[in-house]
Amino acid sequence: MFPFMIKHTYDMGVVGNCAFLALIGTDTAVRWLCWPRFDSSFVFGPLLDEQKGGECSLRPVAPGFTSHQYYVQNTNVLCTEITAADGSYRVTDFAPRFLQYERYYKPLMFIRKIEPLAGTPRIRAVVRPVGRYGELELTRRRSSNHIAFLGLEEEIRLTTNIPLTYVLDEEDFVLNETKYLVLTYGAPLEAPLESTAERFLTSTLAYWRSWVKSTSISNFHQAQVIRSALALKIHQYEDTGAIIAASTTSLPEAPGSTRNWDYRFCWMRDTYYILTAFNNIGHSEELERYFHFIANISTKVKDKYQPLYSIGGQSMLTETELPLAGYLGDQPVRIGNDAYTHIQNDVYGQVLVALLPLYIDCRFQDPSQPTPLALVTESLRLIEATMDQPDAGLWEFRHIAQRHCYTYLFHWAGSHAALQVARRLGDEGLAAKASHLLELAEDRIEQCFDKERGVYTNAIGSTDLDASTIQLITMGYLDPASERAQHHLVELEKELMTPEGLFYRYRHPDDFGTPETTFLICSFWYVEALACVGRLDEAVAEFEQLITYTNHLGLLSEDVDAKTGSQWGNFPQAYSHVGLVNAAYRIAKKMDKPNFVD
Repeated sequence: MFPFMIKHTYDMGVVGNCAFLALIGTDTAVRWLCWPRFDSSFVFGPLLDEQKGGECSLRPVAPGFTSHQYYVQNTNVLCTEITAADGSYRVTDFAPRFLQYERYYKPLMFIRKIEPLAGTPRIRAVVRPVGRYGELELTRRRSSNHIAFLGLEEEIRLTTNIPLTYVLDEEDFVLNETKYLVLTYGAPLEAPLESTAERFLTSTLAYWRSWVKSTSISNFHQAQVIRSALALKIHQYEDTGAIIAASTTSLPEAPGSTRNWDYRFCWMRDTYYILTAFNNIGHSEELERYFHFIANISTKVKDKYQPLYSIGGQSMLTETELPLAGYLGDQPVRIGNDAYTHIQNDVYGQVLVALLPLYIDCRFQDPSQPTPLALVTESLRLIEATMDQPDAGLWEFRHIAQRHCYTYLFHWAGSHAALQVARRLGDEGLAAKASHLLELAEDRIEQCFDKERGVYTNAIGSTDLDASTIQLITMGYLDPASERAQHHLVELEKELMTPEGLFYRYRHPDDFGTPETTFLICSFWYVEALACVGRLDEAVAEFEQLITYTNHLGLLSEDVDAKTGSQWGNFPQAYSHVGLVNAAYRIAKKMDKPNFVD
C-alpha cells in the first residue's frame, strides 16, 4: 500500500480566508474543501476517496505534464503552473479576503483564474461537488452563465466564462484566453465575472501583504516564519475565534497505524502555544478573538473542561467511521473525535494562562467591559479538585490514566497566572489560594523526578520519559542555567531523540502500540530548550534541519518518519507551524544581534 522507503510528502498547497480552507494538488485538483465550515462535510474530498470525493480540476489533456506550484510572495494566494506537450498555463487559486465596509469580507467563495502562458494547451475543467461525505450526488441546474448544484442546505454555484457545455460534458477545450471559475456556497456571485474576480484578487493580495508587513519577526529564517504565520492565520475560524489543529481528518500518523484522527477542532491543550505564537509575531487581533472564544467556553463549563471543542463551541463531538477508501487506502476514516470525553486536567492551567492578558495586559483592557473574576476562581477551583486525579494526559491516552508531570506543570503555570491576577487586583484571598496550589503543583512535579537518572519522568511512579517534560525548561519551572535542567535535557535526548535530531513524543506502548513516527512540535520544543540552556549553535542547527521536513511550499505535517523524512499525520498541522514560529522567536531573542524588524 505504501512505499515505505520512499520519502512521502503532501504535494498540496492550502488556501483560505478564515471562513474555509482548501487543499490544492500540484495537478490543479482540489484535494479537500469543506463547506460551509471547517468541520462540515467535504464538497471536494478525493484526498480520502477518489471515487466518492467528487472532483474539481483543471488538468491538461496531453499526458506527461510537469508542474510548478508556489505562493505569490507573502500571501495565501497559490499558483500552479502546468507545462504539457501542447503548451503551458497557470492556475491561480484563492479565497477572497479584504477589508470592506469596516469588516473583513470573507465569503464562502473559491476563485480559480486560468491563464495561458505558452502554446495552445488543451485542458479539461471538471467540477463535480458532492455532499454527506460522498454519499450524496448533487443535481445540476443549468442557467445562462452558471451551473447550480442542488441537494445541500444551500446552493453551490459555479459562475464561469468557460462554455458551460464543456464543463457539463467534461469536454476538453483550447485555452487561448484567461478564464475564471467562481464557486460559491450560499450567496452567489451577483456581479460581473472577470472584473470582479480581478478586483477580488488584487484586494486579497493587498490584504495578505499588509498583514505580513504588520508582523513583527526577526531576520532569522524570516521567509519560513512568514509562511508558517500565514498558514496559522487561516486556521482561525474568525467567526468565533477558534483555531483548529489541522484542516483535515484521518491522514494517518503512520501507514497502517490506525492513528487516523479528525483534527478539525479546537484543542484547549494548544492554547498556551498558539497564544504565544501570535504574541511573538505581534498580532493582537487574532489573540483577542481567541481569548473571547476561550472565555465563551469558560462561562459554559459546569464540572470540567473538555480537551477540545468544535469551532462553534459545541461539546458533543461523537466519533464515527465513514465508508471511505481512506488516504492512499489507509483506514479507518473518522469524523468527530472521542477525545472530547477524556479527562485532561492540564486544560485548567491552559485557560488561566490564556486569560491572563485580559487582566494584566493593558492592550486588552476595556474599563467599560470588566473581565469576570469568576473565570479565574472557577479554573483555580478545578485545579484544586483535580490535583490528584489521574488523567489521559497531553497525548490523550484512551485507556491509560496517570498523574502526569505535564498536567502538574500547567497546574503550576495556571496557579502562577492566577497569582499575578490576584496581585494586580489586590485580592489577598485569591492570592493565598493561588500560592497554595502553586506549592502543591510543585510538590507533585518533584514526585516525578527520578533521582538516579536525574530526569523527570512522564508521571508520578512511572519510569517512562515524555517529550512534553521539555516544557519544564521552556516554561521556566526549571532554571535553564541549572545542572538539573541541563541533565534532564540530556536524558531526554538519550531516550527520545533520533540520530536526525527528531523527537518522539514517547517510546513506551500506548493503546495502539509503540509510536512509529516522530512528532514535530516536540522537535521544536527541543530547539527552544537548547536555546534556553545556552546551546544556541545546536539550536540553530536543529532548527535548520527541521525546516527540511516541509513540503515544496514550506508547509508542515504533524509527524515525520525519521528514517525517510516522510510527512505523515494531518496537514497542514497548525501545531507544527506554531512550534516553528515559537522556536524561531526563541533563537532570535538569544542571538547577540536579533535585528528585529516590524
